[in-house]
Amino acid sequence: MTYDSEFAPLGLLAGKIVLITGASRGIGAAAGRLFAREGARVVLAARSTDALGRLVKEIRTDGGVADAVPMDLGDRASVRAAVARVEELHGRLDGAFNNGAVGQRQPGPVDATSDEDIDEQYAINFRGHWTAMTAEAALMRKHGGGAMVNTSSIGSRRANPALPAYGAMKRALNSLTETAAVNWAPHGIRVNGITPGGTATEMIEEWEAATPGIKDQINASSPMGRMAEPREVAEVAAWLLSDRASMVNGAIVPVDGGAGA
Repeated sequence: MTYDSEFAPLGLLAGKIVLITGASRGIGAAAGRLFAREGARVVLAARSTDALGRLVKEIRTDGGVADAVPMDLGDRASVRAAVARVEELHGRLDGAFNNGAVGQRQPGPVDATSDEDIDEQYAINFRGHWTAMTAEAALMRKHGGGAMVNTSSIGSRRANPALPAYGAMKRALNSLTETAAVNWAPHGIRVNGITPGGTATEMIEEWEAATPGIKDQINASSPMGRMAEPREVAEVAAWLLSDRASMVNGAIVPVDGGAGA
């Protein structure tokens, strides 16, 4: 997609069709609200259809345009069907926020990580994104390009002794992001990633339940002394998906308050 205007619209995502995966809660739900306020027509995808329905109603009540589509990142046919549904609804795809993920069920060191945890991490946090990205790119190429943002993690940037399978798959996602950015740039498709640090989401609450005190550790590790709010992470994704980031491609952007500095 070329940048052919001196000034981007006041709404960062005005007129864009944007798919958001993992949209039923946390960063994805915050992105749905924010992107709609910034002028996008959003398609929200997740396994939790009840939660998606409530979010769609909220966005529409606030004057936005939103639809929901069921998607299970662990099921490749489901992922491809969701992207096909975007084409049915809107005829094109301008942006994709590939945000869906699953947390590691049992925190612990490498040699205590179960085969089941590794398999689930691979199927959802890596292969699911690969499947989504290729389907999204095929649709974007039909209409001149677009932009993708993949949600990785601060845990992909360094040793991750508590969540080794999660960190490994997120690091693999970083590599995929960078390679896709090079592969697809000639087709007008930009691909970037973000690496949030601790963010006040349901996933953190689940980790706290499994490892009491982890929230205090995360807060203490941040120079800002706190976790991010989901909206703060979504703001960075919105900019990367917008025409104002027209020359940003293949970047892995930290959104961690300096915790990884």
